[in-house]
Amino acid sequence: MRLTFTKYQGTGNDFVILDNRDGKTELTNEQVKKLCDRRFGIGADGLMLLNAREGYDFAMKYYNADGRESTMCGNGGRCLTAFAAEAGIIKDKYTFIAIDGPHESLFDKNGWVRLKMMDVLAVQAYQLDTIINTGSPHYVREVSRVMDLNVFNEGQKIRYSHDFKEEGINVNFVELTHTGSLIVRTYERGVEDETLSCGTGVTASALAFSPVANGIHNIPIRTLGGDLAVQFEKKGSGHFENIWLCGPATLVFKGELAF
Repeated sequence: MRLTFTKYQGTGNDFVILDNRDGKTELTNEQVKKLCDRRFGIGADGLMLLNAREGYDFAMKYYNADGRESTMCGNGGRCLTAFAAEAGIIKDKYTFIAIDGPHESLFDKNGWVRLKMMDVLAVQAYQLDTIINTGSPHYVREVSRVMDLNVFNEGQKIRYSHDFKEEGINVNFVELTHTGSLIVRTYERGVEDETLSCGTGVTASALAFSPVANGIHNIPIRTLGGDLAVQFEKKGSGHFENIWLCGPATLVFKGELAF
């Protein structure tokens, strides 16, 4: 068969996207894995289906590069919004459903896509580090010189450690700058490597290192793939609402693949 696809990236986090509103596309885990392979396929950190769902503008189905359906992907949700607009779904504000529940998304005047994330009502301390679920589970650790860190080695140690090896966990290494912004590098389960950016990961990092004071905050974040921002309302220790992940979502190319 011939497969028509589109590739998007959000700060270097890249995705194969298929329009499946007719419900005719069914892929096995091995086929998804092959499509995401950077040597024998298209190459991506993940694959998404744009599905139809009654009561929503669209539904998001996300697969990791290992071929398995996974939890929420923040940069993926932003890229799928941009793809939906490209596919003719034109809205001032989108409402869509993902594996972790309903989301809203919209375009900023500067072209960035804003994605509303799930509320976070609990933050777990783990040894000297932090675990936060932002639609996907994240481990957050502060480091002093994040650009000098071997993220693959150090992230793999945590992801495959005794407490996490069965379900897996994404691992974020965070450097706080003197201006209050963050630099974040992430080892992603399912990709089993460092990615250039992780939307749910930078969201978890922003919440883990949020200002002490309650109120509305905006945290600029730099990743290897570019700049993002996380806006949220802090309502107490470990309680965050109105969380928005903001950043670019860029069309890379479209194509057909004999499959």
